[in-house]
Amino acid sequence: MSLPDTMTCIEITEPGGPDVLATTTRPVPTPGPGDVLIRIQAAGVNRPDCIQRLGHYAPPEGVTDIPGLEVAGEIAALGADVTGLSVGERVCALVAGGGYAEYVAAPAVHVLPVPANLSIIEAAALPETFMTVWTNVFERAALNAGETFLVHGGSSGIGTTAIQLAATLGARVMTTAGSAEKCQACLDLGAERAVNYREEDFVDVAKDFGKGGIDVILDMVGGDYIQRNIKAAAPDGRIVNIAFLQGAKVEVNFMPLMLKRLTLTGSTLRSQSIARKADIVRQLKTTVWPLLEAGRIKPVIFETLPLRDAAAAHTLMESSRHIGKIMLHVDAG
Repeated sequence: MSLPDTMTCIEITEPGGPDVLATTTRPVPTPGPGDVLIRIQAAGVNRPDCIQRLGHYAPPEGVTDIPGLEVAGEIAALGADVTGLSVGERVCALVAGGGYAEYVAAPAVHVLPVPANLSIIEAAALPETFMTVWTNVFERAALNAGETFLVHGGSSGIGTTAIQLAATLGARVMTTAGSAEKCQACLDLGAERAVNYREEDFVDVAKDFGKGGIDVILDMVGGDYIQRNIKAAAPDGRIVNIAFLQGAKVEVNFMPLMLKRLTLTGSTLRSQSIARKADIVRQLKTTVWPLLEAGRIKPVIFETLPLRDAAAAHTLMESSRHIGKIMLHVDAG
């Protein structure tokens, strides 16, 4: 495959609002040993991208400052020591940065095949979101079939993924969302109960839904939800935080943590080791990819915008009007 010397990409010119995202030209990355170079056709937009743009989520050392954590396209070149993949193969991949571009280098062990029944746009919506849900809900929190599960922000990319995976694997799912339309979308995806947080208190609903509380709670909100999650949790419940959109510093009464034997935990994906993320990729390929290929679950795509409109994509993300994923379409040269 003939490769250009330079590529179009989106950079963060300075910390700030969506308008600090600018189209620029950078050299095409060279894949190192164990890497593949992907000609990007689509990239996912995720909340961490917005946080990075604001200056609060710097990429790990040695990683490009170009935002973007998940991509899909075709392999353009192989680095040394890469086996089992070939140039021209359609793949999606987790990247630690660099997704808002025409090309990106990614560890070969973080690459997954595009499921045959999904479009390239849908495939780009998988890696970051599905890996985040899998590692936090099914690894850290060990959600089991028959247990109750609450995901806040059920209409988000994470939420729509978590609802489908949890319901398909046998959990009873409750969620929160901010409108009747979003609640209905969550019910359509497999949630048994969707709470409009503007009209109901999820803590009261959780106690009835879970017969005393919820077994596993996935939270991206933080703020006063931290104490309310503790109240909503069942004895021996597990609460996982993956973001703090309403703040990470709060005053919390930890006595119920002891009395109900709760586990309070959390994680980020980006900073974990290549080997650890490769392990998650292997688990997804074994457990989740068959569900995708069978059509039992599917990413929910809200809107797809051209790469040059990344600022508009961030504005949409921060408006919280979307249900599901916001995507970028990339026309590589």
